[in-house]
Amino acid sequence: MTTSVGTPTTLDLGPATGLSCRECGHRVPLAAEFACGECFGPLEVSYDFGAVRREDIEAGPRSIWRYRRLLPVPSDVDSHPNTDPGCTRLVRADRLAAELGVRRLWVKDDTGNPTHSFKDRVVAVALAAARTLGFTVLACPSTGNLANAVAAAAARAGWESVVLIPSSLERAKVLTTAVYEGALIAVDGNYDDVNRLATELAAEHEDWAFVNVNVRPYYAEGSKTLGYEIAEQLGWRLPSQVVVPVASGSQLTKVDKAFRELGELGLVEPTPYRVFGAQATGCAPVSAAFKAGQDVVAPVRPSTIARSLAIGAPADGPYVLDAVRRTNGAVEDVTDEEVVEGIRLLARTEGIFAETAGGVTVATAKKLIETGQLDPDAETVLLITGDGLKTLDAVADRVGPRATVAPSAAAVRAALGF
Repeated sequence: MTTSVGTPTTLDLGPATGLSCRECGHRVPLAAEFACGECFGPLEVSYDFGAVRREDIEAGPRSIWRYRRLLPVPSDVDSHPNTDPGCTRLVRADRLAAELGVRRLWVKDDTGNPTHSFKDRVVAVALAAARTLGFTVLACPSTGNLANAVAAAAARAGWESVVLIPSSLERAKVLTTAVYEGALIAVDGNYDDVNRLATELAAEHEDWAFVNVNVRPYYAEGSKTLGYEIAEQLGWRLPSQVVVPVASGSQLTKVDKAFRELGELGLVEPTPYRVFGAQATGCAPVSAAFKAGQDVVAPVRPSTIARSLAIGAPADGPYVLDAVRRTNGAVEDVTDEEVVEGIRLLARTEGIFAETAGGVTVATAKKLIETGQLDPDAETVLLITGDGLKTLDAVADRVGPRATVAPSAAAVRAALGF
């Protein structure tokens, strides 16, 4: 489609200069396009960053807009209504490290974002780009977290929203999307069915910005801010290892891209790092391809409690394989039982309640250590990308009161085994 305002040469998207194909390198001007016209490969934003200084970033707002000189957003992005996500905690996780047998461990806790997941980051960037490109409706297909983020961001901006979800989505994520009173449509089918429907609708409604379809190149860049923040919070240096949950795979590839950009710009010392991907066994197409030594990711039908990661045909799967192999990392998967144990382990040791995707990350890190794939002596960061309040069903039958007692001190002491 063509943009409804401006021309590709007059669009203000900050340092972004165009779109380039990740497969053949073909370049096109900035526009609402996501597939290469030459080979149908995915398009990615190209930049001319110029000089970027640490001082300029540090003087910026306490949100992802401190990195606006590195993102495809207008120079006045922070003057428009948005949810302003980012600058979430990087937690020194000594008790979890002791449990896992790791010398130095950090948890990037992205549950503190406005709708309690990292999706607020990507949606904020998508909304800023969509506004510049002339769209008027914010839309998405979603496994849950994105639905929350799109509905909230649209409400904040005064836009209409159209959100498509699988009808089997967790009730908590349905309610925390519906509360914003946009158009929420449940679809009989899994996420891949919903995604195909969104692609069809995007072609029919030129004023709808489907954040992860027709404006996907801009949306995906929002995940870079996780990598930027980790480096800044570590004192402008890169960790040795990072474990990232994999759904579409875009988050992992963009964290990797952020680390590379920071090194190229001289904002950090470009030290070696390793990237690891985490999947649930019930939806592990990238893990299966990695273990088989393949470059092609074969689609699967998801069957896992980690529904936010349940994308059977991950668009960035091949690029995840490229990133982990280039950095000497790996992709591993864990069972639903291990996912629940990962959630409980993180909560018990660090007081962080993660959704099922976080359980996947923690359990995968544990497995990577036990199998000798992750170096226990190297500084490691785990990405926790969503709040456990979104997936209460995962632990509902595993936790609860230790006892129900009469209202007396003696009864409490008895229940505690005194």
